[in-house]
Amino acid sequence: MATDPVPYGTPDAPRIAVRGEAHLEVDPEIARIGVTVAARGKDRRTALDDLTRRNTSVLDLLKSYGDAVERLETGSFSVTPELKEHGRGERVHAYHGRVHITAELTDFTALGELTTRLADQELTTVDGPWWALRRDSPAHREARQQAVREAVQRAKEYAEALGTSLASLVELADIGAEDPEPRFVGKASRARSMAYEAQAADTGTAPLDLEPQRQHVHAQVNARFTMAPPRL
Repeated sequence: MATDPVPYGTPDAPRIAVRGEAHLEVDPEIARIGVTVAARGKDRRTALDDLTRRNTSVLDLLKSYGDAVERLETGSFSVTPELKEHGRGERVHAYHGRVHITAELTDFTALGELTTRLADQELTTVDGPWWALRRDSPAHREARQQAVREAVQRAKEYAEALGTSLASLVELADIGAEDPEPRFVGKASRARSMAYEAQAADTGTAPLDLEPQRQHVHAQVNARFTMAPPRL
């Protein structure tokens, strides 16, 4: 039956276990905004017609920005009857309709103008922006590599303090890679959030000046090395 190696090494091959960390602050690569279009009517058909017209207007505006809007998705849709507060039976007072749209932008110069124009639409609410990095952003790779270099440097410093040097790498692992359940390290960055609701069209409104929020990238690794036996 195989047994696990001794985690502390042996006198002939002492081990050093270290943790390498990296913290980077980089510019965001994408910005997401949420757009909610609403309508209210005395009957279902009026509410649906108004909602369809406003939804089309918002989508046309978003699509007019071309490649600046990289991703466009329609999320939840609802039409809800509002019953009369007083009275018998299920008497409907009005109908409320809502459509939620999510847009992802990569051109931040167009973001301020677009959010302002969206907020000028009828009964339209704009939430965001939420800044983020892509999943395959080079910043994640750079953070991981920097964490590895930091682990190697730390191990070298321990070895030098003992008057010896590193011999070989025994193990390198992401923090939590060997846990039975996933473990998340660090805190997710919180983006600035703003909400605007259009009350009346105002085409003379100046575009919003939105400053991208810097993103924090964090990486950690565990590393084990063997070193030449020190003379103590």
